[in-house]
Amino acid sequence: MSPLPAAGAREVSFDYLRAFIVLLVLLHHSVLAYAVLWPAQPRTFRILPAPIVDPQRWVGFDVLAAFNDTFFMALMFLLSGLFVWPSLERKGGAKFLRDRIVRLGVPFAVAAGILMPLAYYPSYAVTGAEPGFLAYARAWLSLGFWPSGPAWFIGLLLVFDAVAAGIYVLRRRWTPKAQASRHLGVYARPPAFFAILLVVSALVYVPMELVFGADNWVTLGAFSFQASRLLLYATYFLAGIQMGAFGIQSGILARNAGLARRWPIWLLAGLATYALRLAFIITLVLPVAGAHRPLPLTLRLLSDLTLVLCCITISFAFIALFRRFAITPQPVFDRLSASSYGMYLIHYPVVVWLQFTLLAVALGPIAKGAIVFVGAVALSWGMVAALRRVPVIARVL
Repeated sequence: MSPLPAAGAREVSFDYLRAFIVLLVLLHHSVLAYAVLWPAQPRTFRILPAPIVDPQRWVGFDVLAAFNDTFFMALMFLLSGLFVWPSLERKGGAKFLRDRIVRLGVPFAVAAGILMPLAYYPSYAVTGAEPGFLAYARAWLSLGFWPSGPAWFIGLLLVFDAVAAGIYVLRRRWTPKAQASRHLGVYARPPAFFAILLVVSALVYVPMELVFGADNWVTLGAFSFQASRLLLYATYFLAGIQMGAFGIQSGILARNAGLARRWPIWLLAGLATYALRLAFIITLVLPVAGAHRPLPLTLRLLSDLTLVLCCITISFAFIALFRRFAITPQPVFDRLSASSYGMYLIHYPVVVWLQFTLLAVALGPIAKGAIVFVGAVALSWGMVAALRRVPVIARVL
């Protein structure tokens, strides 16, 4: 048995889990160019989930991408919400929001305004269009919106933080003497908390998917989000706030109880639910999609419900694993954790340019995906570590 951390010791489990999810994001983007699901590289400049589509493909990358897509952004929003309430209590609404604007708003502006045009240039270059910066600038501005790439998460998180700060201020004004209840209730019982979050997630996701579709995005200038998942992400963010309000040492997050003690069960549940979703997609969804027919309502409902179920079970499985095993600080993981936010911000141009460079290289898809991932981690980590040596940048990254 691993020892529990001493009182007052820094908790590393959530730092390391955040860093792990960022690595999954880098892996996800690194292998998308080699997934089977895409058609051939388009000959006109468009903003697509895979800016580069390599002729070398492997279906295993589709399985990996589908796995990540079921949970990792929802879990990111949950982790982002964990420390919102303690921070609001410590700083107050106004200072909290100012700090979030610096921490999220400034990087979002830099990522969307500078890094994303750089990231998407290879996607323009492979179309054979007129070369040169001015021609690319004209093509970029003709899109009708400003693509923000992976920075969409930062922009939406800033909106969620602003709403949380506003609610906190109003709550204080309306009930200045009210104190948050510390009665754990269902929060102390993982199955009950799981059931409530599952039901709420289904109620907010399924109708949105039926109205907007699974893959449609809303864009407002540089601000964008996946329409069907807006309320799902908000639900996970609020769940994180509730967990953080009760404290990470109590309820389902306690190391000696809750999720951590039953990590094998949650791990098996996560694997089983994804296997169920994968089998459903292969046997029922792909034949209909391959025939270019719309999915019947029954299949859409089942697909939505399997996604919601995967999202919560896999998220809880990873929280359980890291709460159980990520106990003692490790220097290399500490350095990775400290740089992970910056790596998320700057990795996309690195990934796309590496994929672009490998287009003409005679290698298989697995080798190319591995090279892009290792290169993206090494280069983005190195650049962030160098940037963090500048004090004013270190305050943001």
